Amino acid sequence: MTTHHDQIQMLRAELTSFHLSHRERKQIERELKQACAQFAARHHDDEPPA
Repeated sequence: MTTHHDQIQMLRAELTSFHLSHRERKQIERELKQACAQFAARHHDDEPPA
């Protein structure tokens, strides 16, 4: 099972590719932004109240 953290790492690795079209790069950047937001929201929900 792929975790949010794993997904973020894979998307970041894909962005290092030199063989991406402009369209592909923008799509990966959108997916990365969404994955980071989901990770942050989930991490925030897991924190116990202070």
